Amino acid sequence: MTTNASRTHQLSPAELKAKLDAGDQFFILDLRNRDEFANWRIEGRHPIPVLNIPYFEVLEEAESEDVPLEFASYARKHWQDVLPRDAFILAVCAKGGTSLLAAEGLQQLGYDVASLEGGMDAWGNYYDFRVIAAEADLAVFQVIRPARGCLSYVLAAGGQAVIVDPLRHIDQYLNFTQANGLNIVAALDTHGHADHISGGSALAEKLNIPYYFHPYDGIHPLDVMPAAVAYTPLWADQVLTFGNISVKALHIPGHTLGNIAYLVNGKYLLSGDSIFIESVARPDLGGRGDVWSPIHFRSLSRLLTLPDETVVLPGHFSHPSEGNPEGLYGESLGVLKAKNEGLRVVLAGEETFVKYLLSSLPTFPPQYVDIKRVNAGLLKPDEEKASELELGRNICALSQAYKEV
Repeated sequence: MTTNASRTHQLSPAELKAKLDAGDQFFILDLRNRDEFANWRIEGRHPIPVLNIPYFEVLEEAESEDVPLEFASYARKHWQDVLPRDAFILAVCAKGGTSLLAAEGLQQLGYDVASLEGGMDAWGNYYDFRVIAAEADLAVFQVIRPARGCLSYVLAAGGQAVIVDPLRHIDQYLNFTQANGLNIVAALDTHGHADHISGGSALAEKLNIPYYFHPYDGIHPLDVMPAAVAYTPLWADQVLTFGNISVKALHIPGHTLGNIAYLVNGKYLLSGDSIFIESVARPDLGGRGDVWSPIHFRSLSRLLTLPDETVVLPGHFSHPSEGNPEGLYGESLGVLKAKNEGLRVVLAGEETFVKYLLSSLPTFPPQYVDIKRVNAGLLKPDEEKASELELGRNICALSQAYKEV
């Protein structure tokens, strides 16, 4: 088989993120199986036209072993009126190999096409470190995992760094802090996560640093088993000080019983899974939605008493459209009181809010039970299983947050 794949352009995950942030218009040819495509896909601020055709359906019509040639032949037969001639096309598959061959075949037909380097695996594991606040005594970096809608934070001052809600690929944080001359001194989780595997315990073990979260989340809510990971209990209103970094733990049960929001230097609220940009967190992932909903109401009501100028930095986003023009996720509490549907319902009172919560719950992802077990140290998956558990975007907000844009 002859191939010109080495000359076919590849788009890196970082380049893709830049295109999405800029709102660039392009077309996606997704060659994964239909169930994989249905579970998660590349999303932008605005709808991206896409064709999902499993690669094996293309190869079923193959008459030779020249895969690029067969993709070109298939395109002539079936895609003349589907693939745009006047727009950039991004071909994607699971690992980037098949899409590279498909892109080569389409390139031979004169299409403006590239392959996503590393495929959806690479996109799923891509992290984007962005400055969200830079002051004389504090820098706050937002760490965006765009494929999953997960957000974590690096707080930096005086050469020290605190990692809040670290995700499981801890080398991302180690490389970033080393490159920026920062020494990681602590890892903090806002709660026992269900949608992703935390990197807190791994960071603590590797660097011999404390790992903090509330002890109520030191028990698996469904198994009722104590955590098998080492951690330092963090209590309501406790203040941690790391040089110029002051972190106050606000205990806000509701999403979990140990849920915490961190108020940093009295100005930045790392809200974790409580207040998002467009919605609020669901209360049912511990299997007690009816019991936890009134608790959630009281916690959110307390957060709403903070000054309107408090900057809310959430633990997740549900859709890229929630980002600001720079692709960052954060907003003042005053603005969120007016635009966030869940917070507006809080202001309507407990009974109304509880009814709203319980009528707005998305499907419960069964893998979330095992992810909580992993984060409690009760289950130790290999890399393949860990990736499988994390497949797809998070579903930690209420269903209104996942409406199509």
